[in-house]
Amino acid sequence: MKKHIILFLLILAGSLHEVAAQCAMCRSTLENNFSNGQAGIAAGINTGILYLLCMPYLAVGILGYLWYKSSRNARKELTDSIAAG
Repeated sequence: MKKHIILFLLILAGSLHEVAAQCAMCRSTLENNFSNGQAGIAAGINTGILYLLCMPYLAVGILGYLWYKSSRNARKELTDSIAAG
């Protein structure tokens, strides 16, 4: 299992080289606002992008945690029923 996690993290790290890419409209809006001295809008758009990016990972993490807890409880119930005889 540990090998799978390490392999997944290596693949994930190798695929992050294109993270800086943005859509053309967002990029032009950010460049225009930043060149006009309005850095607040650019920071807001970047914060929104980060918020949207973290939601799927958060959802997968929560589902993984619930699955782990469910399997752990099922294993404990099975062990208890075997011990009870």
